Amino acid sequence: MNDIILCKLGEIVLKGLNRKSFEQKLVSNIKHKLFPIGRFRVYCMQSIVYVEAGEENADMDAAFEALQQVFGIISLTRAAACEKNMDAIIALAIDYLKDAMESAASFKVESKRSDKSFSLTSIQISQQVGDALSDAYPDCLVDVHNPELKVHIEVRDLAAYVHAAPVPGAGGMPVGSNGVALTLLSGGIDSPVSTYMIAKRGVRLIPVHFFSFPYTSMQAKEKVIELGRQLTAYTGKMTMEIVPFTHIQEEIRDKCPEEYFTLIMRRFMMRIAQRIAKDTGAKAIVTGENLGQVASQTMEAMASTQAVLQMPVLQPLIGMDKEEIVRLSRKIGTFETSILPYEDCCTVFTPKHPRTHPKVSEVEEAEAPLDVDALVDEAMAGLEQVVLA
Repeated sequence: MNDIILCKLGEIVLKGLNRKSFEQKLVSNIKHKLFPIGRFRVYCMQSIVYVEAGEENADMDAAFEALQQVFGIISLTRAAACEKNMDAIIALAIDYLKDAMESAASFKVESKRSDKSFSLTSIQISQQVGDALSDAYPDCLVDVHNPELKVHIEVRDLAAYVHAAPVPGAGGMPVGSNGVALTLLSGGIDSPVSTYMIAKRGVRLIPVHFFSFPYTSMQAKEKVIELGRQLTAYTGKMTMEIVPFTHIQEEIRDKCPEEYFTLIMRRFMMRIAQRIAKDTGAKAIVTGENLGQVASQTMEAMASTQAVLQMPVLQPLIGMDKEEIVRLSRKIGTFETSILPYEDCCTVFTPKHPRTHPKVSEVEEAEAPLDVDALVDEAMAGLEQVVLA
């Protein structure tokens, strides 16, 4: 019996002449994901990625679990392959589905004949396999309307495949197929979720963290690094840029009106992020901003923050409520780390009465006493890189 994993593509199937490049990127990402697990043969045909063991002791269970985190796969299933004749298909179905048939109360067979040269139609395949399974497992009744178990038969170019119901994949597009962006990663709940959501759109990400020692602790820094490592299950390997931010915040505290502290701080974050983006080839900046959630996330405040940029800002959480964000944070496994009680730089020198509806000209006037270029240059000179894998 040839145990195999079938990975069905999502949005990639809608692509036109460049579809091949998306498929190649997905296959490459799958190979990288499976490399630590063992040797596997991975190839794509007819909108399906096939994953076969490349050695006797290859861990197919671990591979199946890992592939559920690969963007670009909409569903996947464990299957068994055989020759394309009905005797072989029926024998395989009876053997391979033994446990599932014995535990289910009812079943139906759904067949797909991608190889149109096969002599039977999809309906005829389902009828013959269904009759054989009903004879072999009389306690499992046929129910074509609401079955407990769906048996799938697929006749494709290389072989016929038997499997039970597929499980959902991560969906989205293969990471790296839609360019590169920076993602601002703090220690909170929101920014890891926004990073995940943009990675799901096929973007390779460079996380940037602003660190204000001693106002923020080394534990806070390690917390963010751990969040980045957790995200690599979906994003693949990343290199985090850690920005020394203490001097900038102290200069803002000493020379700027208190009500503008947060807005000016965020303008510096954007300037520095844009410099890193230009150095790394990134084409956008990702933030975890959510409209109206805090004082710096009003429309006017975000306009004043983004006024210093010449590149797009991607804000995947902008219309979500906190409950939705928390739910997704739990799903991707970052929530418990995000709620660890370590501060981040956004809580340093927080104004008592922040300006919520500023004009851009007002913020520019408030930061005028600062030597902006020198402070940005100083921060860039102190960048620290941490490889996340």
